[in-house]
Amino acid sequence: MYVTALLNLVWASSLFSFLVAVPSSGNHKPSSSSSSCKLNPAASEKRCRSPDGFVCSGRGTCDCGVCLCEVKEAGKYYGPLCECHDWVCHTYDGQVCAGHGSCDCGKCQCDAGWSGEACQYPATCDLNRKQSNEMCRNSQGVICSNAGTCHCGRCKCEPAEGNGLIYGKYCECDDRECIDDETGEICGGHGKCYCGNCYCAAGWHGDKCEFQCDITPWEIKKRCTSPDGKICSNRGHGQCNCGQCDCKDGWAGRKCEHPRSCSLSIEESKRKCQGSSSQPCSGRGKCECGVCTCFPPGDNRVHGKNCECDDRQCENLEGVICGKHGTCSCGRCICEAGWFGKLCQHERKCNMTEEESKSHCESADGVLCSAKGSCHCGKCICSPQEWYISGEFCECDDRECDKHDGLICTVSPSGLQMCGQFPQSANRWNEAFHCYSSICSRNQKRAHYPSPPHLLALWEMRR
Repeated sequence: MYVTALLNLVWASSLFSFLVAVPSSGNHKPSSSSSSCKLNPAASEKRCRSPDGFVCSGRGTCDCGVCLCEVKEAGKYYGPLCECHDWVCHTYDGQVCAGHGSCDCGKCQCDAGWSGEACQYPATCDLNRKQSNEMCRNSQGVICSNAGTCHCGRCKCEPAEGNGLIYGKYCECDDRECIDDETGEICGGHGKCYCGNCYCAAGWHGDKCEFQCDITPWEIKKRCTSPDGKICSNRGHGQCNCGQCDCKDGWAGRKCEHPRSCSLSIEESKRKCQGSSSQPCSGRGKCECGVCTCFPPGDNRVHGKNCECDDRQCENLEGVICGKHGTCSCGRCICEAGWFGKLCQHERKCNMTEEESKSHCESADGVLCSAKGSCHCGKCICSPQEWYISGEFCECDDRECDKHDGLICTVSPSGLQMCGQFPQSANRWNEAFHCYSSICSRNQKRAHYPSPPHLLALWEMRR
């Protein structure tokens, strides 16, 4: 009996020792080991620092050389250095792993023939150097923002200085701006960094989220919200810090709603915004003190210093870019080998006879491509010199769009938003024009109006 009792005691003691040795996980709070830690703070932090330079990959706290991943997002972050995050992988041009790989532990596993952190670099390239460099120019015309090199039309950001913190399609984002000088952490460990700007967690504010705020998040938002419901004017004019709008250069007011007085004359401002176009901001934006803000807000398809690039011109009516046979660069399609046309819609090889091809290109009046284009493999190719000619049979003439291109949609008496419409008198509206490259979409609706007594083409602004 004594032997049995002794064995039970030994077994219970061993089990207790084993349970104590198992590290806590889940939502349990870590035990305070700082007092018994034999590592000095520098050595502890060194063990917790991930290869990208962040403490616990910026997703946890360091306790005596051990990373404790953020429990407020349990199940999302894991790994010895909190380096795994299955919900976030590098993206390129809006696609996770550029559509050429799969996401594993927050890293892209690239398909054969592709490489890069976002699988954005092809092993072989069909572009010449000029074509490649054109695709790598940012809105100011600088190749890879002078922060990277161009490889087959894709920017490869320099890793040496940036340590992975320089990124973006054109290497335009530098997250080193978010590092707190005192702690060395991104946004002081109290926020997230996106393209060089800190977005602070509730209760924190400042350029690096270094200041704590003692008012509720609801009250913070309320104090920074302007009458139109926008926070600090919501146009990049300022940042809400503890209920107060800190305006950026050039803006003033409690909600950063007023532009500061401009040192440029109206003509000087207009000239700066005009560039090589006949209109300020190429007719696709708003000019303020010599700086263009492209329309519509948030749509990065319209870009450039003077809004001169309109990548919507690379889309067909279904929204397909360059027919899936090319890439868009400043509103122009650069076609893959074997394809040509304004939208890379024509394949060079053809299985039709010349007679078969022509039979598909004749319009209802029997004229080949309306006498305004040539026929290739049963499809009309409208004359590139006459850019305003379009349509299946080159039957459309869009020169009237010159007067309306880029105009903001106005509201009709019925409440519909209309492209290029101006009121003539009460309940009377002039002719409607659809402009392919304007800010109005191609979602057509028709309605009868008192004057003129015919159908008007109304175009709703794409939401």
